[in-house]
Amino acid sequence: MKKTRMKIGIILFTAAALLTSCGYNTMQGLEEEVFSAWGDLEATLQRRADLIPNLVNTVKGYASHERQTLTAVIEARAKATQVTLKPGDLSNPEAVARFQQAQGEVSSALSRLMVVIERYPDLKADRQFTDLMHQLEGTENRINVARQRYNKAVKDFNFSIRKFPYNITNNILLNLERKEYFEADAEAKKAPKVEF
Repeated sequence: MKKTRMKIGIILFTAAALLTSCGYNTMQGLEEEVFSAWGDLEATLQRRADLIPNLVNTVKGYASHERQTLTAVIEARAKATQVTLKPGDLSNPEAVARFQQAQGEVSSALSRLMVVIERYPDLKADRQFTDLMHQLEGTENRINVARQRYNKAVKDFNFSIRKFPYNITNNILLNLERKEYFEADAEAKKAPKVEF
């Protein structure tokens, strides 16, 4: 009887030790961190999208004949705000790629707008424009930080579902899928052309 109780105690202790180190809660917490980081990134991208109409309207007054560039910025913004990702889509490489492409088009259109702005010294001296540019610059920095935080959360989560013994728990109980990283725009990998 005493030996049976001892064996049951050992089995219960071993089961409890295995369950506390199986990673069930850890993996779910890490997935929530991915979703949270994604939400922060989306909010920052939305801030940029909200600043663009004000920037375009300010530039319109100075550069009315630059309609093509202004139209490209407005269209890129509209497209980017229509392409959305839900947390469940973060495991879908095609959905993430579509989202990143739309955001890359906004960045590209804004870069072309900055070239146009260089032609108008009066515009660069305008107080409202200067304030908008500072806000946009700060937002671009926030986007970069949010991307880095999101990618770190993805790295931590993806590793957790692959490491032992968490991978066993994931394969048996959770079936969580790896998340996609937010990668740099393909155009960003090319060195800029400098001409004098």
